[in-house]
Amino acid sequence: MESNLPPPEDEYIMAAADAMLAGTLALLTGHAQCGCAQQRMLMARKIRSNLYMLAQHPALPPPFRLVVQRLHGHWNGIVAQSDVGAVGLAPALGIELPESRLWHAAPESVH
Repeated sequence: MESNLPPPEDEYIMAAADAMLAGTLALLTGHAQCGCAQQRMLMARKIRSNLYMLAQHPALPPPFRLVVQRLHGHWNGIVAQSDVGAVGLAPALGIELPESRLWHAAPESVH
């Protein structure tokens, strides 16, 4: 059953490339404002991934894709630098989130 009501204001219908670009811009803002190095690393990896996908997207014009390819190369360097500084992080994920690690060693016994 179709409704004649307009869609809610917070609901958007976008092309895939537009949605990927909007998400990447949101991640860039989050990366710039985040104080947690681990979250910044995760966001940097997702930004790099999104830029790669955008650089390959057939709906985008070639000059735009070239700019995005260059940005992807820049973010490759950022991710590589953050990976070098991430010594001691969980090898399975490449990170260790604060929620998954112990802040203090557990005592051997409790009295």
